[in-house]
Amino acid sequence: MKNKILLQLVILSISFIPFINAQDDQGPNQYKGDYKGTGTKAAGYVNNKETVATEDINEFKNQNDIFQTDTTQLKATLTSGVPLGRWNEGLMFEGIAPMDHMVSAANWYPNTEDLLEDEIRIIFMGSSPLIRPGQANTSILMQFGNGKNLVFDIGEGSVANFIGAGLALNEINDIFLTHLHVDHYGALPYVYMFGAWNGRWNEPLRVTGPSGSEPKYGTAHMVEGMKMMTEWHRDAFDVFPIGRGWEIEVNEFDFTDDGGVVYDQDGIKVIHWQQAHCKDGASAYRVEFKGMSVVFSGDGRPNKLTAKYGKDADVLITEMQVEVASISSQVYGVPAVLTRYTIDTHHNPAYAAGKLYSDANPRLAMATHTFDDLYANNEMVAEVREHYNGPFHFGFDGVVVNVTKDKIWVRDGQLPDYPNATPPQAGSAVAENGGLIVPVPRKKREDMQNQYIRDMQYQPEEYYPEGYQPELTYIWPSDKPIFVPTEKIPASMKRRRTDFDADGNFIKKRDYKLDNVE
Repeated sequence: MKNKILLQLVILSISFIPFINAQDDQGPNQYKGDYKGTGTKAAGYVNNKETVATEDINEFKNQNDIFQTDTTQLKATLTSGVPLGRWNEGLMFEGIAPMDHMVSAANWYPNTEDLLEDEIRIIFMGSSPLIRPGQANTSILMQFGNGKNLVFDIGEGSVANFIGAGLALNEINDIFLTHLHVDHYGALPYVYMFGAWNGRWNEPLRVTGPSGSEPKYGTAHMVEGMKMMTEWHRDAFDVFPIGRGWEIEVNEFDFTDDGGVVYDQDGIKVIHWQQAHCKDGASAYRVEFKGMSVVFSGDGRPNKLTAKYGKDADVLITEMQVEVASISSQVYGVPAVLTRYTIDTHHNPAYAAGKLYSDANPRLAMATHTFDDLYANNEMVAEVREHYNGPFHFGFDGVVVNVTKDKIWVRDGQLPDYPNATPPQAGSAVAENGGLIVPVPRKKREDMQNQYIRDMQYQPEEYYPEGYQPELTYIWPSDKPIFVPTEKIPASMKRRRTDFDADGNFIKKRDYKLDNVE
């Protein structure tokens, strides 16, 4: 990301270097009066208040207590770098925080700010129809004060920004697709595969999207095709704990049902309508929460239905293309006539976006699915202003918008280029089971490879230095699911305020019954 100055608090070393505690000092109260400050000034993304004493690394006595299993082979499962047993491997902690002079109302840092109960946060995880080093394909995360995350489109490259923003892969789990152009769902196979490997063990991936003019053009058919495409990958990953990770819950709605409700849970309501983009089966969404609303048009031509259903929204997000075809064609690398034809038949020129904003009258209008180029941005703003004089901002990668009934403010998200992935968050699993269940792998390694190629592998004694003999794990250490009580789940997996209190106790307690687990 641009203009980042980050302070590296922890370094990687073969020998253990004690983790530096993230400071609890509160940053400056930027929002005086009726709002709040940004939260902790120096909060690490992972292991925020989780310290490890040197003696615990050498002698950790609580393996059986934590995993409730008599195996001696289970060492570091679920601990995110906190070893259980004699580990000589290098330890890596993530503890990146902004320097004091960068803590300001203009910047947002991952995992440093809890939402109020009646607040929405929007983060643009991808914003371009063309994948470039500084822009991923379109994806928008909406976070709500009740702890829910909804994802609207999941374009190629956007997962890097989700990880940079501190989300675990198992938190990218309720995905709404506007249409089935690959720049709007290209990262779905990655989320499907690696979310299952990294913690989406106890619930399915949920995908909502429009039908098509024929079944083969609908969301359900696309998902079935993705399953076929990933058959080899899924079978190979069955040597890992997967549980329900391969399940996909598809909610395909009738794209012609303008104003229909596609989601109504936990105080969040999502409605849809048709969008004029290329082909039948493109949709737009309005998301409502505690008297606030966010509208995302997806791709498409200027549409009076969007003006109708987007009326008086708190935030109205549309796509936008610069009117000057000679500029767009240079960015795309195609002839100007192809750019002109594509915009005029499929997309939303900036002049039209301004007209739409004027008719819909949002508190804040935003444009995404466009190019972050200085020579184009000024041109697009001028075109928008032909019709619309209200608050306007671009939704480029990393832009963060907080919404309350009283205020809306926009900041640049300072996302690290090389973050560690956030450990899977245990909240939903605890709500369902009263603790975390690690499933049993479906298959064994010998089921996956023939003996010949296994015999061709170098043996550890051929490549490890003399005297270095790490404990290797060739066999998964339990033939039953492993149950981890809530109090024994590592703190780095209980980071969400809405799920756990300050002492790590689960808030939404319920009775549960577990069978066939250790």
